Amino acid sequence: MAAPTAAITKSAGHVIVDSLAAHGVKRVYCVPGESYLDVLDGLHDAKIQTIVCRHEGGAAYMAEAEGKLSQVPGVAMVTRGPGAANAFVAVHTAWQDATPMVLFVGLIPVADRERESFQEFDIKAWFGTGAKRVLVLDSAERASEIVAEAFFAAASGRPGPVVVGLPEDVITHRIGTELHPVIPVAGGGVSPGDAAVLKDALQSASKPLFITGGNDWTRGSSEKLTSWLEGLNLPAASDWRANGVVSSDSPSYVGSFGYGRDDSVAASLSEADLVVTIGTVLGDVLTDGFTLRQDWSARNIIVNIDTSLRGRSGGVHHQIVAKPGAFVDALAALEMNGRPEWKDWTAGLRNHQENYARLNDAAVEHDVPARMDAVMAALVPDLPHDAVVTFGAGNHSAWGHKFFPTRVFGSMLSTRNGSMGYSVPSAVAASLENPGRRVVSVAGDGEFMMNCNELATALQYGATPLVIVMDNGQYGTIRSHQEFHYPGRISGTQLTNPDFAVLAQGFGAYGEKVMHDGDVRGAVKRALAAIDGEGVPAVLHIVVDPAVMLP
Repeated sequence: MAAPTAAITKSAGHVIVDSLAAHGVKRVYCVPGESYLDVLDGLHDAKIQTIVCRHEGGAAYMAEAEGKLSQVPGVAMVTRGPGAANAFVAVHTAWQDATPMVLFVGLIPVADRERESFQEFDIKAWFGTGAKRVLVLDSAERASEIVAEAFFAAASGRPGPVVVGLPEDVITHRIGTELHPVIPVAGGGVSPGDAAVLKDALQSASKPLFITGGNDWTRGSSEKLTSWLEGLNLPAASDWRANGVVSSDSPSYVGSFGYGRDDSVAASLSEADLVVTIGTVLGDVLTDGFTLRQDWSARNIIVNIDTSLRGRSGGVHHQIVAKPGAFVDALAALEMNGRPEWKDWTAGLRNHQENYARLNDAAVEHDVPARMDAVMAALVPDLPHDAVVTFGAGNHSAWGHKFFPTRVFGSMLSTRNGSMGYSVPSAVAASLENPGRRVVSVAGDGEFMMNCNELATALQYGATPLVIVMDNGQYGTIRSHQEFHYPGRISGTQLTNPDFAVLAQGFGAYGEKVMHDGDVRGAVKRALAAIDGEGVPAVLHIVVDPAVMLP
């Protein structure tokens, strides 16, 4: 009699890696730790690329950025205690930016719990209020199921971060290799009643305004919306740092809300007799701190899969519970005629936007300090159609936000929660996700120094962003607030910086310091030539007049 065949088993850590592959994960961003060695071992033979980063904050920011760019939640892996603490900044970013992301955190062995063992912390207490779900793998047999639950939670409803705890001992237990199937995410839909309300509201409005936002878009759905808007001469604005759903070149695109917005955009929100938000709500930044369109009788149709409408303000005439893709498909099938006044309304708003975003092509003055306007004028006209811009938080970001063309969805990556240190990591992730695509990062001197170490990650894995560092020797945003509230009393905002060009060269990147306006155009050309010719990242250190803090 033949001996029974032994069941095929793997460690739970290896099954987790297999499950990640089954969910379409192409890469994970990590800082290694002894707490999840078995998962790292599983990645050794996997087709998933392991991106080893230099700081957990940078790794988690990269995962968050990939979640914005991809149809699959971004994945980061860090160790317990200090590693988890360092990654928290990106979890908050993913929460407020509604970005699908899964953070795996190695944990102490189960038997060591509640003994204040090395690097012990309470993962649910730490992340419970800042993540959509916090899951802990206490049963090895549920390894694949936990991955499926995490990815479903991150992408379903309003997207966001999910944190998964992996006890060091549990992930080494051997289990069966059958994988839990991917859990489908519902996109909601537009009922006949929803369509009737929307059609009636549009046909009776003389000044309707669409507002797009969030990360739940695809390039196809954004292009379909743009075509529909243009066909009816309807205007669309974007939520803060959510540009790119409607192309900035489109006659229907009329600007962006939030900090640094043009006054005409704010006026349009008050003047519109119908507002339709898609993928976002009338939140804090969009409404200038809950001051614009706060009338509860205002006619606002909110298209949002989040039934709780977190962060909204003002009136809600009707909610359509749908993700943008499902809504746009229904919108394209809506039979309706445009109104003659829509064309003039849209054209007027568009004219304001074109004037606001027009590059300052003033004559170059060779002996004056370098200007960010000159950098944008040298860079923007020759950018390819699908160029990407990334930036973190600070006054420096205004140049990228105002002047950089966003012609396709996924062409602007930033932090809507105002988190600093995002510029370089997000640029690395964008370049890895889209090899050969032009990626430009606009960083401030303070913001750049928070994660410039990830230039080493860029060199290691072949990412090739152009990083423009605006050096005004200060934390400019806080300095501007300081001058407003405490004029002439500078305190806690001044910086002494290294030579960022030399720093870049030390990493192996191209680096050039630009002091004068007359040197800007040549420096931009040399930096781009190094990226295209040598296949390395480039850093331009732009030393500007500290008094010029905003465009």
